Amino acid sequence: MHSVIARACRAPLSAPRGTTPCSQPTAPARSPRASTPAPSPPPLARHLLRAYLSALPAGHRYADIAELLLGELFANAVQHSDAPTDRLIEIRFALVDDRLRLEVHDAGTGRPALRPTTPTDEHGRGLLLVNELAERWGCCPRAGGVGKFVWALVAPAHPLLAA
Repeated sequence: MHSVIARACRAPLSAPRGTTPCSQPTAPARSPRASTPAPSPPPLARHLLRAYLSALPAGHRYADIAELLLGELFANAVQHSDAPTDRLIEIRFALVDDRLRLEVHDAGTGRPALRPTTPTDEHGRGLLLVNELAERWGCCPRAGGVGKFVWALVAPAHPLLAA
């Protein structure tokens, strides 16, 4: 199993469907690490995911959905975490069997929850996208009791649709 970890400082805070039991988060293998100050972590996270997927024979079959979901989960960690702003947000991804597992770790205490939106709401649809596009997703406490990680499983797109 391959995994990649990227760490980035959280930007200052701005003005589930099916779940599985929480197992240990994706184990970090010896892998590239990147650290950067805000506000560039979301593009960095997507860049690292693209690099990881480009090295996989069928990585293109996960790319579109995985980039969107990683961006949404990362944005939630940046915008909604109650952790101090000097804490890191960590991303992990790994191919497990034929599913891409995405994880976003943060030191915050809150847990993500789907909430109803109205047509005039300008925000609040990220988890709706995650809920609809991920095969499964959930939230688990981190080992050691500080914070949580939100995970999503991405199924490969049909070969004809991913071309």
